[in-house]
Amino acid sequence: MASSTGQAAPTATAGDPPPAISAKIIIAGGFGVGKTTLVRSVSEIPPLNTEAWLTEAGEGIDDLTLSETKHTTTVTMDFGRISLYPDLILYLFGTPGQPRFWFLWDDLSRGALGAIVLVDSRRLEQSFTALNYFEHDSTVPFIVAVNRFEGKLWHDVGDVREALGLRPEVPLVTCDARDSASTGQVLRDLVVHTLALARSADRPDTGSSG
Repeated sequence: MASSTGQAAPTATAGDPPPAISAKIIIAGGFGVGKTTLVRSVSEIPPLNTEAWLTEAGEGIDDLTLSETKHTTTVTMDFGRISLYPDLILYLFGTPGQPRFWFLWDDLSRGALGAIVLVDSRRLEQSFTALNYFEHDSTVPFIVAVNRFEGKLWHDVGDVREALGLRPEVPLVTCDARDSASTGQVLRDLVVHTLALARSADRPDTGSSG
């Protein structure tokens, strides 16, 4: 078929790669666990951060224990993008961590392929709300990633799993949110987990009904 310029329009050939598909990923967790850092480290575009300065209004509300150098906070979302594979583009949405912004989580999670709940093992209580949300108030598949602050794993992974009360089928991994290779691997772990769940759901039940 000729184009308006008189030249033949390009046609797809058998050797052409398949078109890329895109998926939405949620990065959730409590205040100060490293969500913005994770998105920033792995995004191949300049990330969008809707941050505001911490002010006196947050005193007594925002827990700055172990986060004394943190001066800003996400008030809507973080946004980034990564081409995880040649045929898969992930759009990353980081949730705000403070309780007063939790009402945004439903909107941010709508249509997501999966979620990463980021955990600071020094402050596990910061993660309970996010875990409760994805376990009981959402159908989005999720994995849990322990952020190795200062490059250290502060507690044994098995102890963290027990303290969080994670179900055996929920993957628990570790990462350094500052390192793109580390966070990229966590995203791959999440994709593998969600695909495994999808295959399991599609598999016919071969058991007898008795």
